[in-house]
Amino acid sequence: MIDEDLANFVIKYLTNKGASYAEARLQDISSNGFILKNGIPQLSGFDESTGIGVRFLSNNILSFVSSDSLERSRIKSLLSNALKSAKNSVKIGEKVELSEEQTVEKRYKVEQKVKLDDISPEEKLKALLDADKAILNTKANTIGRFLSLSDSQVTEYFANSEGSRIMATIPRMAFVYFLTVQENNKSIQRFWQYGATKGYELIKEWNMPDLLTGEVKAMQANLKNGVKAPQKKLDVVACPQVVGIMVHESAGHPYEADRIFGREAAQAGESFIEKDMMGSKIGNEVVNVVDDPTLPNSYGFYLYDNEGVKARRKFLIKEGKMNELLHNRETAMFMGLKSNGSSRAVDYNRESIVRMSNTFMLPGDHKEEELIEDVKEGIYMKNFMEWNIDDKRLSQKYVGAEAYLIKNGELKEPVISPTIEITTTELYNAVDAVGKKPEFHAGNCGKGEPMQALPVWFGGPAIRLRNLRIK
Repeated sequence: MIDEDLANFVIKYLTNKGASYAEARLQDISSNGFILKNGIPQLSGFDESTGIGVRFLSNNILSFVSSDSLERSRIKSLLSNALKSAKNSVKIGEKVELSEEQTVEKRYKVEQKVKLDDISPEEKLKALLDADKAILNTKANTIGRFLSLSDSQVTEYFANSEGSRIMATIPRMAFVYFLTVQENNKSIQRFWQYGATKGYELIKEWNMPDLLTGEVKAMQANLKNGVKAPQKKLDVVACPQVVGIMVHESAGHPYEADRIFGREAAQAGESFIEKDMMGSKIGNEVVNVVDDPTLPNSYGFYLYDNEGVKARRKFLIKEGKMNELLHNRETAMFMGLKSNGSSRAVDYNRESIVRMSNTFMLPGDHKEEELIEDVKEGIYMKNFMEWNIDDKRLSQKYVGAEAYLIKNGELKEPVISPTIEITTTELYNAVDAVGKKPEFHAGNCGKGEPMQALPVWFGGPAIRLRNLRIK
């Protein structure tokens, strides 16, 4: 049960002690996790945690403290010590200012058609066992089968000295699989994740047995019938899973303003972008990439960020031009802007920092078959098994998992590990057509120190890229 009076106590105590700004974030989390490895149930997890995270400005020094004890005497002592540390840091600490934002009073929650609490652990484990049985029924030599099903319910209360008061309750489910198929002394692996903010009705929507059956059969066909990709420049039709990872890595991360200002340089990397590059051309005009936490039931869903700022859609790339960075109140103030609601924390004991939510390419005008029909020779890349990108998010590589040759506008035999090596600017300038039908897939995006793995969606429609070097 969230103690709203405790947040008010914290804010009053800090402001009475001279803090120019104070915020408290109370969080209550219950979570469950089930793992199946090669058909054998592993240790399951059932966890509940409650705590408070506090940030405040004193002498323009931004401080953060947290506690899993909600006793007021303990918190008062913690805050007193934090105020002393802030005072002692005046000469060496970085001066921080926050953008002015509207105050908010709001309560919201994500509804569940089938409540997670109403489903027994046995039924959740059975869902994994049924999925594993479907894999075995394919008769493929699946030598590695790792399946995971998890759910959580988070209730969070945010309050600050400016008058904002926000309560949010968000349930989440995630399904993860890692498969290894062997055939003819060769093997192929596939890792993927599904996730959303809903109730247990997601089990029917995902249809895990059919999903994994199709995955394993495609992997087996690749090993049996796959050919090497032609080592030359080809057109590529990249499907939503590939497009999703491309935009997440090469448009989402480099547009995080704290990277641009050096905050993440020693932890998660830097960015090729400089703050005065907004409005510069980075791709063809058909390219539009957004980050939008307000998508209903999305894995990265929220309506107000962890600084109390109202969430909205951000156009990172608009008609092929760099348009907007992801900001919290600190980075927005540095650029003379308002925050666009991009501050998130994974838990009460982590500082809220600039993060993505649901980053994807907007749909275009083409049916997927139209993208293929106009390719004389190329690669159809349905999904991938590997990717990497440099610290500045400029040079990158994507290795296809399920992929096919395209010849004269038709899909032909499977292709083994077609590899795209490309820069960000080359990538977005190579896009000449964008599909109509978007898809979204889940991930846990890592950033920060200590590491924060936050739920996100990435995706988009299929796209066509012209004249790429394939390896």
